[in-house]
Parts: sequence; C-alpha cells; structure tokens
Amino acid sequence: MIDLAIVILIIAIIFGLFIILKSFTHFIVNAIIGLVILFLANTFLGLGIGYSWLVIIICAIGGVLGAVLVIIIHLLGLGF
Repeated sequence: MIDLAIVILIIAIIFGLFIILKSFTHFIVNAIIGLVILFLANTFLGLGIGYSWLVIIICAIGGVLGAVLVIIIHLLGLGF
C-alpha cells in the first residue's frame, strides 16, 4: 500500500515538473520573439526604445502583442 502511494507521489511530482517546465519554455520563447521584434523596430524604424526590465517583462508576457504595445506606447509619447 505504501509502495503504491510512493509511486503515485512520484508520478504527480514528475507531472508537476513537466507543466512548470512547459510554461517556462513558453515564457522564454515569448520573451525572445517579443525582444527580437522590438530590436528590429528599433533598428529599422529608429525608435530608440530602451530595454528596461519593464519592457522585457511586457515582451516576455505578451510576446508579439507585448512588443507592439511597447512600440505604440512609445509612439504616443508615453514611453518607458
């Protein structure tokens, strides 16, 4: 009986770690895509948006939409 409980606990821990790592990789991919878009916009459009922690967090959480949001906020003069 105890062996079955240990096996179930190990399976639950592995499943939990899988979910955490999956969401973490999704977060990293979003951050990279958002920052690449922001970098390209700075390079080709000459926007001059700085890479502060707030900008990185917005791009990481929002990805493409976060980068577009940062660009729009900068163009409206409310920049970071």
